[in-house]
Amino acid sequence: MTHDRRFRLYTLFLALAAAATIWIVGSGEATPHHDAVWAQTGQGAVDTDRPAGEANRETIYKYSRLLNDIAYRIQSNYMDTINTKNMVYAGVRGMLEVLDPFSVLMEQQSYDRLMESTHGKYEGLGMQIDLREDTVTIIAPIEGTPAQRVGLQAGDRIVAIDGKTTEGMNTEQAAKLMRGTAGTKVVLTIVRTGLNEPLDYTVERAVIELKSVPYSGIIDDADKIGYLRLNKFSESTEQELHDALADLKSKGAKSIIFDLRYNGGGLLDQAVKTASLFLEKDKMVVYTQGRDPESQHKYFSTDAALVPDLPLIVLVDEGTASASEIVSGAIQDWDRGLIIGNTTFGKGLVQQVYRLPETDDVALKLTTARYYVPSGRSIQKPSRSSKHPHAEDEEVDSTVSERSHDHDAVFYTNKGRKVYGGGGIVPDVLIDRPVFRPLEINLWRQGKFFNYAVHYSALHPDISMDFNADDSVLADFRRYLVDTKFDYKTETEADLDNMTKELKDDKERQVIYQAAIDQIHGLVAKEKELAFTESRDVMKREIKRALLSKVYGDRGYYEGWVGRDDDYVKRAKAILTTKDEYRRLLAGDTKKS
Repeated sequence: MTHDRRFRLYTLFLALAAAATIWIVGSGEATPHHDAVWAQTGQGAVDTDRPAGEANRETIYKYSRLLNDIAYRIQSNYMDTINTKNMVYAGVRGMLEVLDPFSVLMEQQSYDRLMESTHGKYEGLGMQIDLREDTVTIIAPIEGTPAQRVGLQAGDRIVAIDGKTTEGMNTEQAAKLMRGTAGTKVVLTIVRTGLNEPLDYTVERAVIELKSVPYSGIIDDADKIGYLRLNKFSESTEQELHDALADLKSKGAKSIIFDLRYNGGGLLDQAVKTASLFLEKDKMVVYTQGRDPESQHKYFSTDAALVPDLPLIVLVDEGTASASEIVSGAIQDWDRGLIIGNTTFGKGLVQQVYRLPETDDVALKLTTARYYVPSGRSIQKPSRSSKHPHAEDEEVDSTVSERSHDHDAVFYTNKGRKVYGGGGIVPDVLIDRPVFRPLEINLWRQGKFFNYAVHYSALHPDISMDFNADDSVLADFRRYLVDTKFDYKTETEADLDNMTKELKDDKERQVIYQAAIDQIHGLVAKEKELAFTESRDVMKREIKRALLSKVYGDRGYYEGWVGRDDDYVKRAKAILTTKDEYRRLLAGDTKKS
């Protein structure tokens, strides 16, 4: 292809015309534009290519010519050689800057992750990895995958892949080497705590299915409370949920806790099908509304509910977004169950993903509509400017905090209970979010709970599901922290460091303050001792969670820890075992205004 033709194609790229993929803004899931998206709605497919008005079209053509002219003049006359592709892509990103933060130009890697998450499968070994102490480390083998079958364990450090050292690699580089065509093999050299020599594992790659439902089971035998965890909405979600609910019913479940915390969303059709498992047939689940008044589309529950009347509690938090908010909002609006936790993320946007002509490394993700739950509430927070923390291709703005609901935006459920608009789903029962101390944050940040679990389980291989971290375990954990030279800065130390820097060039004030600074430094050790005492309960809890996850995987985490120690689950169990309270909370005000 000649240079001029390539340049013309790049400028043509600015028109952004393409075929589309409909998806709900969530954790990056999408679905091809085919009948599966719309077949259950009774609405038919959206006409995504409806022409704009003549005046609109003339304006677009006018400014497209302007962009083309500017790009050509820069490419022809700028004093240095310009990478045309980079220039045009920068121009496109500039256009998207004036839109909402979720309309973005997706690089190929982000698009591939989106598709992988949507389809719920990839070819590789089947394990979660992370960098721990600058070494690629296995966090958890996925159940039923080649990694688990050959005996790889959480905490194993991968030091070489097919003989190539992993020193200096990040997790993406390591994952790229380990993934490959199903049926091919890769050799991993690992170092395991408690063994003197490295181990070589030859692992055959396979198609790895990523489950939407990592766990379901009875977490209270006496009251037969079932627990169901859903971590995303992918193509297999409805079938996985159906099977899990059917299994819980066969085990005699008398109530259900449905955990949607930190579920970033996914496919719209799967959200509708998920709600249909709990709602009576033909109940509205959600509707979408674009710029055109005639573009409204309504989605209704399909088929008879699998669990139409079992008491239901849905757990949500600030990480519950998009498709998860559709499901929790529909359940709340139809008074089918109680919502417990924290106000949800507030991401209520419908998007299309466009593959662009003459390019193979980018796609356009463009917001085209908002969605509303049955009461008429828009889930989108008007002030939401951050990206969702579990959307892999999106940047996080940590300055955005949970916003209290707007009491002026009042809506009503089917039975007349008040619910609030203004963004996100406001729970029926609010739970205070824990506030963690600097010591606890640094123990997590430095991976000390996970590393200690690897260390402790190597010395105590017979840990039971009933394990609890007592005072002797906590004392051993403290010795481990000393041996591994764990340290962190308290807020006092940080303030002292700042003061020392400010006084660096001021000798007179150094003399005045130095004695006080030295005295406060001497008190820091006592401050850290007090912090350890104040954090005893948190550390015991996290040691237990890390150890049960290390030894028993998902089963240990959910059965041994979540079902027994999680504050949200404990609150839900307390309500479900007090039927009068459950009924009272669902009754609400029977009068609508």
